[in-house]
This record gives sequence, C-alpha cells and structure tokens, in this order.
Amino acid sequence: MPKLTLSVDEKVVRGAKRYAAAQKTSVSQLVERYLALLSEPGDVASEPPVLKLLRGSARGGSAEAHRRHLSRKYR
Repeated sequence: MPKLTLSVDEKVVRGAKRYAAAQKTSVSQLVERYLALLSEPGDVASEPPVLKLLRGSARGGSAEAHRRHLSRKYR
C-alpha cells in the first residue's frame, strides 16, 4: 500500500488520534475512508461525504425524543 505524507496542524492531529482511539480505529483508516468517499463517482452536490460518515450514528433515539431535546435546548 502506498504511503501519503500530509502536513496537518498539531491540534488537529491530537484530536484525530483521540477520535480514532474512541472509534477503535486508526487515523490512517479514517483518512482512507474519507478519501474513498471523496473519490466515489457520482453527483458531487448530491450528498457531502461527511453525511455518509455520520449516517446511522444516532440510531436508537426516536424522532420525538430529538424534538423534545431541541425544544428544551432552544427555549
């Protein structure tokens, strides 16, 4: 597998490492998945890649519970 060298702000790298550890993955795997999403053929404007990454992350909660949460948050 080829290597890729990136220049990234140190604070961003620390945050990415914490996130990757919490997700039980590596920063390399996160970057690879993100770049794979970006390089998929299709309509670029149809759906941002970040939505594909987030899809399903809120499973288990009901729409009504979310509405109540937002109602309390934005009183």
